[in-house]
Amino acid sequence: MQQLAATLFLLTLSSVGFSQDTLRLRIQRADSIFLAKNYYLLAANMNVEAQRAQIIQAKIYPNPIFTADVNAYDPTNNQAFHVGKTGQKTFQLEQLILLGGKRKAEIDLAKTNTGIAELEFQQLVRELKFRLHSDLYTIGQQDFLLRKYTNQLNLLDTLLKSYETQANKGNIALKEVVRLRGAYIQLNNDRAELFQSYIQTQTDLQVLLQTNSIVLPDSSDLNLNQYLITSSLSDIQSAAMENLPELLVMKQNKVLAEQYLKYQKRAAVPDINLFASYDQRGGAFNNQINTGISIPLPLWNRNQGNIKTSQYRLQEAEYSLLAKENEIVSRINNNYAYYIQTVSEYKKSNELYNDDFEKTVQGMSTNFQKRNVSIIEFIDFFESYNDVLAELMRIKTQLVISAEQINLLTGKDSY
Repeated sequence: MQQLAATLFLLTLSSVGFSQDTLRLRIQRADSIFLAKNYYLLAANMNVEAQRAQIIQAKIYPNPIFTADVNAYDPTNNQAFHVGKTGQKTFQLEQLILLGGKRKAEIDLAKTNTGIAELEFQQLVRELKFRLHSDLYTIGQQDFLLRKYTNQLNLLDTLLKSYETQANKGNIALKEVVRLRGAYIQLNNDRAELFQSYIQTQTDLQVLLQTNSIVLPDSSDLNLNQYLITSSLSDIQSAAMENLPELLVMKQNKVLAEQYLKYQKRAAVPDINLFASYDQRGGAFNNQINTGISIPLPLWNRNQGNIKTSQYRLQEAEYSLLAKENEIVSRINNNYAYYIQTVSEYKKSNELYNDDFEKTVQGMSTNFQKRNVSIIEFIDFFESYNDVLAELMRIKTQLVISAEQINLLTGKDSY
């Protein structure tokens, strides 16, 4: 009964995973789909466009102000809205003139904010591409191991049926059947856990690529040699300082703080308000035309608080930049050491794992069925072989992820 339930569970999982259409992609094709369809990128790109629009806004001059003042009631003549030739009305036109380079400072601030938005967009692209590449390779390894487990479960199922028949006839001990059942249940549990991880990875890929199809890597695109070309640590650090959008954003934040300080200093310069007016009868003489100028006197408010705040913000940006540089160097050092270790593990596993494993598996299965190998030897080898497969998947996946992590940290595709 346990065997039947486990088999049904396995078939259910398989049908969930492989009943949909399968989309096999090379890395370059996956990148193209991702860049065109990912909603996170489309949303971030709208932020870049919004910041570009602020440059247009900063270049626009202040609008002039038109004022009209007309008579509402003339008590002398007992007349409402007396605005004709003998009435009273005034018109005034005002224009604010920005001084001290405020308009240029606002344009510079808008341009820097646009540059920051573009860098943040680039960083988001790199982070999501890291997830895409890592998940795409991970799903390939998970799919490979799932198929291996399925084949082995089919083999165990065949052996179980044969052994149960022989046990019923009294030809073999029941404990050997129980031992096979235990191996079957354990492998089925391992496959179920792996399938759960597979489903999560598949979900992440489908979200990144905006598809409902099962996503798997193109088998011709699984060459790991590209991840074995090691660069020097100093070259990786230099590349990060020059290209990493995350760090460049911090540098632009410092530039923005410097520009904002300049803007606040320029804001202390008073602006001039020019105006021209027409007064029909309310002035010293009829149909009077006036012109004038107004300017606030900077006696008390010279924008001292905002200037002081901007100075502190600039110091904050400088310290944040130094902290980020130290953080990046530390992350690169640790990830590079991890990458070198995974390269070493991968090379060693390649030396140890070869076709002899598969031949030995076939030989053990055949000899076990011929009773040339005891059930203890068969199960021990069977479990050891599965441990090797899982370890190989871990090593290969870690190699790809560690290399892609360096790509992410350097801001360029080194691998």
